[in-house]
Amino acid sequence: MTRSAETFDAVPPWLRGAALAALVIAIYWPTFANGYVSDDEIYIRGIHDLRSFAGLRDIWFRIGAIPQYYPLVHTSFWLEYRIWGLDPLGFHAMNVALHAAVSILVWRLLLRLRVPGAWFAAALFAVHPVHVETVAWASERKNLYSAAFALGSILAYLRFAPADAAPEDARAFQATRFYVISLVLYVAALLSKTVVVSTPAVLLVLRWWKTGRIGARDVRPLLPFFAIGVPLSLLTVRIERVHVGASGAAWELAPPERVLVAGRAVWFYLGKLFWPHPLGFVYPRWTLDPHAAWQWAFPAALALLVLALFALRSRIGRGPLAALLLFVGILVPALGFFDVYPFLFSYVADHYQYHASIAAIALFAAAACLATATARAAGIGGALAALAILGLLAHRETYSYRDDQTLIRRSVELQPESWAARYRLGAALQSEHRLAEAIVEFEEALRLYPDYAPAHANVGINLVTLGRPDDAAAAFERALAGDLEDDDRATVQLHLGNVRVTQQRFEDAARAFRAGVALSADPAELEYNLGVVLRQLGDMAGSSGTLRSSVAHEPDVAKSRYALGSVLLESGDAVGAEEQLRRAVALDPGHAQARELLGVAQSRLRDAP
Repeated sequence: MTRSAETFDAVPPWLRGAALAALVIAIYWPTFANGYVSDDEIYIRGIHDLRSFAGLRDIWFRIGAIPQYYPLVHTSFWLEYRIWGLDPLGFHAMNVALHAAVSILVWRLLLRLRVPGAWFAAALFAVHPVHVETVAWASERKNLYSAAFALGSILAYLRFAPADAAPEDARAFQATRFYVISLVLYVAALLSKTVVVSTPAVLLVLRWWKTGRIGARDVRPLLPFFAIGVPLSLLTVRIERVHVGASGAAWELAPPERVLVAGRAVWFYLGKLFWPHPLGFVYPRWTLDPHAAWQWAFPAALALLVLALFALRSRIGRGPLAALLLFVGILVPALGFFDVYPFLFSYVADHYQYHASIAAIALFAAAACLATATARAAGIGGALAALAILGLLAHRETYSYRDDQTLIRRSVELQPESWAARYRLGAALQSEHRLAEAIVEFEEALRLYPDYAPAHANVGINLVTLGRPDDAAAAFERALAGDLEDDDRATVQLHLGNVRVTQQRFEDAARAFRAGVALSADPAELEYNLGVVLRQLGDMAGSSGTLRSSVAHEPDVAKSRYALGSVLLESGDAVGAEEQLRRAVALDPGHAQARELLGVAQSRLRDAP
């Protein structure tokens, strides 16, 4: 043991843990002033709709009540909402505290595994810039919870069966309570994010690393872990496809293309760990071509690295291969073999490697510690320099998450070829009513991804406001030719129908509205517009029937009742007209036309024989 290691070991464990927490707080202090970004609108603000105890029941027992079935995370949001409402400070502070806890758990796990440089590895994990996305993005709580519970599960399991215990000595270490604790923590991790399904496989790799073998005796205790983890993971895959929307042309990858994604993604993540600049909230989506030889270099190089480390295990030890297997294995759910909605925008994201990075960072820290064992000053200086540089980069990165506008603009600045970043910037400009600028960004997104239907739709919406109906109609037609969910397609049909009315192409307008009604889960507005157009076309029976349906869907909308009353009056049904117009006036006392027409209907009723 070196003199520096002896000195460090003399530092009380609580003080070393406190130092890790202090590092995290110092780096992430700016996040306490940050607002919400991206999916926070769904995950955090959306909890407002589930704030009751009935909502808590839905979080646990109704699939679709929350975007993904991670009930433990949403329960934490539910509890925090009851404490500090929608104030982002509380949610950000909790994320920072959880990251500090995960960093401490990383240190304790590496200590138990006797990895050289355990504290240095945990400190690197605590300050690394690639983790800013997980910590500074409030709704990425699922990464933090799942990592904390998974690490706790591994630590408890190693109390039950230490990784380096010889098979004949295993019974001496067995303690049922630690096995039960490990299993419970594993379930908690899965209910936070099923990416941790690999935890039992991680334990087997650790066993192989320490002993060089895996036997049936090692596998049997882990079978309940697999039996719970695999079905929950398959449920997540189904929810991603059915409820989140990870289906369609963008996810239809052939097996060779998925291999290309996986091979390239592994090197991408390793590259970001060793050179974390530039980072991006959204990275460009790769174009996959199985016929391009250079794209196969990534999976081929990875396979060769695995073979080389296996061949060299007797000379350099099993540690490097074990670390690589852990890194890749933990990443598997995010490597393109399973469809997740964000693959529409990019095949990679910094937060995907939050769990996996522990293995690569631990290997680097151990290698650095061993390499500088005889050079105390160089080792300490290098460690401090690495922590300072990474810490400063991470601290700077937290400011990108100040609010959604800042994050979007920063994403475009760093990743100008990301169509998703361009699209989000267009949406931000549109919300600021900077319509011409928004169109420019949407068109830039379409240059990079010509088939993205929502971008065409937004171009059309802005062109309508700018008084260019012909161009808007063309944009809506292009959107309808693309891949849209039924409700989104119905909304585009609504916009197209309105444009056709402006152009006085009433037959085309009716066709668009009818198509929208057939698709929409909430067709009242479409039915209202269709009823008005049918009246314009002289189809009074069709108009009244459609308007009645609109009123049935939304009984408290004055304009629908007014339109129906007007049609009924023109058709000679003064009784029905009087009822609808009276309700319209009650709903909107300032509706002058409804008041006037109500007087006409009542006059006809008085004059009736």
